[in-house]
Amino acid sequence: MNDRAFSAEERAAVYRAIAERRDMRHFSGGDVAPELLARLLEAAHQAPSVGLMQPWRFIRIRAPELRASIHALVEEERCQTADALGERREEFMRLKVQGIHDCAELLVAALMDGREQHIFGRRTLPEMDVASLSCAIQNLWLAARAEGLGLGWVSLFDPIALAELLQMPPGAKPLAILCLGPVDGFYPAPMLELEGWIRPRPLGDLLFEDHWKT
Repeated sequence: MNDRAFSAEERAAVYRAIAERRDMRHFSGGDVAPELLARLLEAAHQAPSVGLMQPWRFIRIRAPELRASIHALVEEERCQTADALGERREEFMRLKVQGIHDCAELLVAALMDGREQHIFGRRTLPEMDVASLSCAIQNLWLAARAEGLGLGWVSLFDPIALAELLQMPPGAKPLAILCLGPVDGFYPAPMLELEGWIRPRPLGDLLFEDHWKT
């Protein structure tokens, strides 16, 4: 071990947060103290970004009527997704896919407008703005788990409709509805695995050497 590594206890805490992070759907109400929310958002803001473009924008949803409208958008897309799943429709409809009404804090994570001006690292891979925002969300997720809070990423929504609802400027794009807050407990495994929807694949199936494995 080199002299720049964290202590054994610190390393264990990092790996524990990664292993126990869950996409939460069940929340127990309550609240998130302002100083804690600020700490979590600062963790998100410390994420790496391509060309230091920092494309993330976070909108904290405070108005109850706005939360209700966002919930309605998610429900509309949930039904359309169910229809698109065909024979798995009813199975999907039994899944809990969001906690918008139950979470203490509701955030929308979005990409900024004017992203086309940022060329560094994006000339051939323009989607690196999405990758950068995803890193910020992951920072927030891990920090929330370390603080004992749950976070759920909701992606069932029409981005154009949500952008209009939140009065985003042209070119800005919402990527995630984030449900954040206290939970009664964390799932022992990913919820979709517990519900029998899908089984995660082992790393060995996804790790190649030199060339793509067929």
